[in-house]
Amino acid sequence: MKKLILVRHAKSDWPEDTEDFDRPLADKGLEDAKNMSQFLKNNQIPIDYMVSSPAVRALNTCEIFNQTYQSAMITDEKLYNPLERNFESAIYNLDDNHDSVAFFSHNNGISNFANSISEDIFHLPTCGVAGFEIDCNSWAEFDGAHKKLLFFYDPGKI
Repeated sequence: MKKLILVRHAKSDWPEDTEDFDRPLADKGLEDAKNMSQFLKNNQIPIDYMVSSPAVRALNTCEIFNQTYQSAMITDEKLYNPLERNFESAIYNLDDNHDSVAFFSHNNGISNFANSISEDIFHLPTCGVAGFEIDCNSWAEFDGAHKKLLFFYDPGKI
């Protein structure tokens, strides 16, 4: 059994003359990321590996979660401005030693991907987290595996 946790980057800022890729987190985003990562940890939600978009706002969100979890983390450019197949490609590259993996990415791609594997339709807000149980022993079995939504957390409601 595997667990996939999808995290939309926290609230970002858009300073003048800043490219989309380089947008930093806003103060509210920093606070939400700290609160959400601690909330997940306090609720015994495991994360043993993190994969982030290399964009600053997603990577900073991932780094804040990593301060709480102390997990291994990498970046994957496929998670920046992603399509559904980008997430699947990143999943198939995962090592089977990782049982609970968190992806840090962007809308609309992350919400669209979450909706494609869930019976519940929802929109991930900034720093929103959706966790899924994937009924497989290998990430290579993801496509055909039964997927179940375990939780959906909105930082404004925790």
